[in-house]
Amino acid sequence: MSAHSLHRRSAFILALVFALGFPSPRAASSDSRPAADPAMAAAHAAAKGDGLLEALLIELDRSKAQLKMDQVQPPYFIEYRVNDVDDFSAEAAFGALRESQRGHYRVLRAVVRIGDYKQDSFYARGEGESTILPLDNDPIALRHQIWLATDDAYKAAGQALAEKQAELKRFTTDANPVDDFAKSQPLLAVEPIVSLKLDEASWKKTLEDVTNLYRQYPNVQSVTASARFTAVNEYLVNTEGTVTRCGKTTYSVQLSSSAQADDGMRLGRSPAFVVARMEELPSHDALMAYSKNMLDTIVALRQAPIVEEEYRGPVLFSADAADDIVASLIGQNVVGRKPALGRPNRTTGAFATSYKARVLPNFLSVVDDPTLKDFQGKSLVGSYMFDSEGVKAQPVSTIENGTLTNYLIGRQPLRDFPASNGHGRAAAGMAAGPNLGVLLLKSTEAQSPGDLKKKVIDMVKEQGKPYGYRVETLGQPGNTPRLLYRVYASDGHEELVRGAVFNELDTRALRTAVIGAGNDPLVSNRPGGVPTTVISPSLLFDELEVKRADTSKDKLPEYPPPPLSKK
Repeated sequence: MSAHSLHRRSAFILALVFALGFPSPRAASSDSRPAADPAMAAAHAAAKGDGLLEALLIELDRSKAQLKMDQVQPPYFIEYRVNDVDDFSAEAAFGALRESQRGHYRVLRAVVRIGDYKQDSFYARGEGESTILPLDNDPIALRHQIWLATDDAYKAAGQALAEKQAELKRFTTDANPVDDFAKSQPLLAVEPIVSLKLDEASWKKTLEDVTNLYRQYPNVQSVTASARFTAVNEYLVNTEGTVTRCGKTTYSVQLSSSAQADDGMRLGRSPAFVVARMEELPSHDALMAYSKNMLDTIVALRQAPIVEEEYRGPVLFSADAADDIVASLIGQNVVGRKPALGRPNRTTGAFATSYKARVLPNFLSVVDDPTLKDFQGKSLVGSYMFDSEGVKAQPVSTIENGTLTNYLIGRQPLRDFPASNGHGRAAAGMAAGPNLGVLLLKSTEAQSPGDLKKKVIDMVKEQGKPYGYRVETLGQPGNTPRLLYRVYASDGHEELVRGAVFNELDTRALRTAVIGAGNDPLVSNRPGGVPTTVISPSLLFDELEVKRADTSKDKLPEYPPPPLSKK
């Protein structure tokens, strides 16, 4: 929606408000704010000069004082969260730019809670309302959008609370019920605004150049390169007195290519680079080298032998592949999500009943520490100072010497976990929920990758096998290796193979089959609505099953591609 359209809509809404006799935001001056509240006075002082933050605070004061419907109790908690996003994205394929756009938008999430901290309306449709806010800091336009979202959220909360109370009557009353919402100390932290600075033309040219290499690889079917650079300034205000503004940037570049072997098997590679500082991205020449290596690897995969046999034995995962295992099998299961109404479990996921139980070998521990900004000189996109619910970030030891000791939670309590540990995070316009920040897997018995490979060779010799396996990268789903090598017992040489999947690569295998970890932790920054970071070393499993993937539906094209030279 254009700024002109937003102004016209604001004028229409203002006229409608006056016609119907509703209180106008313009009429609610700063005099309506509680003058005796020093915390809010400090918040308003900190907001000076930021039109968006000022509008949020004024509407928060007004909603707190005036929001009330007949036969519906007033809110006990109101929260506004805005993500002000500046975004650049571009994509090239086969040496030509096919998409480029620069966008700036603001997304408001208004949350109104009815009831109290023990039992409230956060259920079904009562989890908040989202809307797009104007960009030009017009105070009336901003406040009208905030007002409308607040009104919708309040109405939805009233209905949600009634539905929730009716649903709870179906279940036996819990003698020790878990509260619906955790209290939090007010936080005032207004940080500098971040912005996105880049040479768009240069990056478009780089993407075109790295994909133009396809001309040297006639058997490669697709070559693409994309860039996504984002600056987000997140605002949060609530009726507890919390006022925060914090900015972060994320820069990601991804290369991608695919081909088919002569038997039709589909093959792909997609190296990515994700950082929090632009200067850490590879240069033009470095990306050209990475792209050439990717295409060379695709050619090698086309010629690689297929995994025909079923193998059960040691498998060594490089740090790159181990990061994916840790993210999917550990990261998603140490997040503490409250189960559905009437469910007795503490949380959900594979570790739901594993509290104070062993989930990893005793030489491994896991901590999530979003206060870390760098690791071994590399920036971490999962780092933050306070979460999307206004709680300070803090390190949390989730697994200590193999035993699950904690979950990552936000302000929705779990049994035995009544307070947030600073891990309530949200994508723009979405409800906040528990999530990772910077997840690190640590070992008290770290070994070099060379020693782990030697261990694989020794093990397969003892078992009378000709070779073991080493995984360089994983694909999707997580049990599919992209780059898989046989490690031969005779002399340790490696052979690239294709067409394999792992069987039983799950949380049980993590607990019982991991026998070694490397001293080579690798940063894996993961972009998205909620940027996260996973850091893991190499992992050695003493026994996994490797078998051929089902590629029976993979078919070659019916006719050849266009010629690479003009005729």
